[in-house]
Amino acid sequence: MSYDLAVWEGERPANDKIASRIFNDLYDRYLDSETQEPPSERIAAYVAALLERWCDITEDREETSPWSVGPLMDSASGPLMYFGMGWSRAGEASAYAADLADSMGLVCFDVQEGRQALSAVANRR
Repeated sequence: MSYDLAVWEGERPANDKIASRIFNDLYDRYLDSETQEPPSERIAAYVAALLERWCDITEDREETSPWSVGPLMDSASGPLMYFGMGWSRAGEASAYAADLADSMGLVCFDVQEGRQALSAVANRR
């Protein structure tokens, strides 16, 4: 079982209902279709930054990677990334992923909760 987040390019949705609709539309278009697109430059940069923090699970010899699937880049298509983390590392990894997304001007969505995953900085605004 994993804890899943989605990250995408675009303006921050006004509320969680709109965010959920946008996520579902993007998922249907970019991940649930027969062919995936290469990740956009911004999403590829986001994935690269995540992998600077923790290695890809496919290269994890010390079992320190929080990612539940790999290669992590395969979780991205076009302007969307949908990825999972193991429950034991989800707290730390999801907080980092949300902070990183916010710092890169990307939207982070908590799929389980059906709400935007705001970074610690965004929560103080």
